[in-house]
Amino acid sequence: MSVPTSLDVEQARPRLLELTVVDVRTPGEFASGHLPNALNVPLDRLVRSLPELRPAADRGPLLIVCASGARSDSAVRTLSSHGIPASSLAGGTEAWAAGGHALEYPGGGARPRAVWAMERQVRLAAGSLVLLGLLLGLLLHPAFSLLSAAIGGGLVFSALTGTCGMAVVLGRLAFNRRGAGVRP
Repeated sequence: MSVPTSLDVEQARPRLLELTVVDVRTPGEFASGHLPNALNVPLDRLVRSLPELRPAADRGPLLIVCASGARSDSAVRTLSSHGIPASSLAGGTEAWAAGGHALEYPGGGARPRAVWAMERQVRLAAGSLVLLGLLLGLLLHPAFSLLSAAIGGGLVFSALTGTCGMAVVLGRLAFNRRGAGVRP
């Protein structure tokens, strides 16, 4: 069966009941609002969850979701490399909410405190570390400027490989882990 690699919100919405929605954001991001009936399988646990995802894909199409579509595109490529067809939601939960469609929250409760999207967390951490390296290099010792160079090198590596070590580390922090029951 041929599965498109991407669906936009208007293509996905009418098919929502036949799709298995898998949200690859961190549990904290997932808790800040997700598509109805979505399963939370953070991107860093995707390969470990293949035994559960394979039978779900055999039952029907998988729709992979993140905040903006970047992580879900990566997840679709990973799943495809393991023989599991899936589609990414173009624009992610941001596009879903912008289209006026409701988001669900764990426990069916009210909207909890929002957790910043991982990309925003990475930008804050990287920018802070670059500034810290420059300041320490100016005030204490020029060798501290190497911290800024290392962060810049890491960002280039991240862009070239489509991976982000800083996102993996930030995803393990407590505020990115709480608030969601991870399934499947």
